[in-house]
Amino acid sequence: MGKKIIRIYTGTDGESHFEDIEIPFPIKRSIVESSDPIKVMEVIFADTGIRNETGWHNASRRQFFIILEGEHEIEVTNGTKRILGPGDILLAEDTTGKGHTVRPLGDKPHRAVFVVLDPEAIIP
Repeated sequence: MGKKIIRIYTGTDGESHFEDIEIPFPIKRSIVESSDPIKVMEVIFADTGIRNETGWHNASRRQFFIILEGEHEIEVTNGTKRILGPGDILLAEDTTGKGHTVRPLGDKPHRAVFVVLDPEAIIP
C-alpha cells in the first residue's frame, strides 16, 4: 500500500509530461503505515486565488503541491490536462523545458501546501 500521486517532469524532448507514481508505505508501526522519510527544505501554506491562472511556467524547484481546498486543472505541453482536488498531490519536477499551467476551477477558495524538496531528496 502507498499513496498515489501525479508527477510532472520534463522529458528528453523538452516537453512536460504527467506520470502516475506511488509513494510506497514500507514502514509499519501498530496502526500506522508510512513512507520512508523524504528530505524537505520548507513548507509553504498558500491561498492560490479563485481565478488566478498561472500561464505557462516551470516549477521553480522540485516540490509537492498538495491541494487542501478547491479544484485545479493542470495542463502539460502536449495538451493533456488533469483535475486535482482536495487530498491530491502533485510532484512538480519540470524545472526546465516548456512547463505547465495551473487553472483554479469553480468559485470556492483554493488553498494548497507547497512542500519544497531538499535538492538531494529521493522520491521512491
